[in-house]
Amino acid sequence: MTPGIPAAMERPHFIGIGGAGMSGIAKILTQRGAKVAGSDAKESGTAEALRALGATVHIGHAAGNLADDASCVVVSSAIRPDNPELVRAAELSVPVVHRSDALASLMGGLRAIAVAGTHGKTTTTSMLAVALSELNLAPSYAIGGDLAGPGTNAAHGEGEIFVAEADESDRSFQKYDPEVAIVLNVELDHHANYASMDEIYESFEAFTDKIVPGGTLVISADQPGAVELTGRVRDRSGLNVVTYGEAESADVRVHRITPRGLTSEVTLLLNGKYLTFAVSVPGRHYALNAVAALAAGVALGIPAHNLASALGKYTGVKRRLQLKGEAAGVQVIDSYAHHPTEMTADLEAMRGAASDARLLVVFQPHLFSRTQELGTEMGRALALADVSVVLDIYPAREDPIPGITSDLIIDAAREAGADVTAVHDKAAVPGAVAGMAKPGDLVLTMGAGDVTDLGPRILDHLSS
Repeated sequence: MTPGIPAAMERPHFIGIGGAGMSGIAKILTQRGAKVAGSDAKESGTAEALRALGATVHIGHAAGNLADDASCVVVSSAIRPDNPELVRAAELSVPVVHRSDALASLMGGLRAIAVAGTHGKTTTTSMLAVALSELNLAPSYAIGGDLAGPGTNAAHGEGEIFVAEADESDRSFQKYDPEVAIVLNVELDHHANYASMDEIYESFEAFTDKIVPGGTLVISADQPGAVELTGRVRDRSGLNVVTYGEAESADVRVHRITPRGLTSEVTLLLNGKYLTFAVSVPGRHYALNAVAALAAGVALGIPAHNLASALGKYTGVKRRLQLKGEAAGVQVIDSYAHHPTEMTADLEAMRGAASDARLLVVFQPHLFSRTQELGTEMGRALALADVSVVLDIYPAREDPIPGITSDLIIDAAREAGADVTAVHDKAAVPGAVAGMAKPGDLVLTMGAGDVTDLGPRILDHLSS
């Protein structure tokens, strides 16, 4: 067995290897010396990056992609049972491993920090990865988005710390055994897998149950769902609970957040002493994510002042209020926000960063089930923009639900007083938005689907 690689991971085959979570695990395994192969639906920069590391990446799914000597097949919850490679794995009796189990195996023997919450996981995990790297601690990390600096979502490090984004969407975060767990917030989402808030709380409780004895839960003192979860788990033996936030009761209390254009400055009170540091991204929610990251690092024994300085080196994650460019005096920014809370936070951050600018939003709803449950709230969030363009729903892994369309969002937005236009032809959006935009405006492409592709095209139209 290759050192540092579980036996089952010697020759893994990933179905959907280009996905954010899957590609990260594949990168780490490749860097550790495994013979990695996989397939994805289309060519991408991620596929090229994996090939550069030595992985074999097939485009398109076919039974012949799976090598006879594969040690396992790695899947996510998005892979359907009739996938030809999955069917072939059954014929060859190749073990099938869920993405979360593969990631859990990579954490074995390391000091793990698992970052959970309905929103903010990618940013907070990234902040930790950057800060720990800046402090020469050489962490391993697996993130749901590419860091703006290193430009990658995962890396194998020689240090003893492993930082991982912990996904609650399919309950897979219950597979991890972290020394430190962060819970940023707890809200109802992923409606295909959770029927109620009670189910959400039960899932997060199961996640906190996996924290190793003597480990630490870092959790928000401000967000109602997190406060409820704290009350449910605080008295468990062997668990240290550290709360953070602006609430008077917080163990790590945020004294002040000062916006400074597209950055901010945070002053907090920790162990009776004030500490001030810079956050190089805009918005209160990102400042609070940085405080959570700092508290988690302190729980591992890293000096707070060192972490505070290192966190200032974080410059963002792709698709998290990422500046795509500027043309004709118009800045185009990309946002991954797809839940009403995330949408509101990013829109408010943009308002705070450039209060005099007009804000134009191109929003693509993500998933029929999410739109069915939260479409009204999405529409209300869009009322924070000056002008909104709403695309058709991006289905991702779901089949259509009769009667569920973007009209649910558009109607709610108009009722809230928003200036909103439906555009069903995505190809028409760049020209339409360029025609609306004026010098000094901010254009925000928003959503978890392929709306991100529109930013460069809008810039091209603005430049012509």
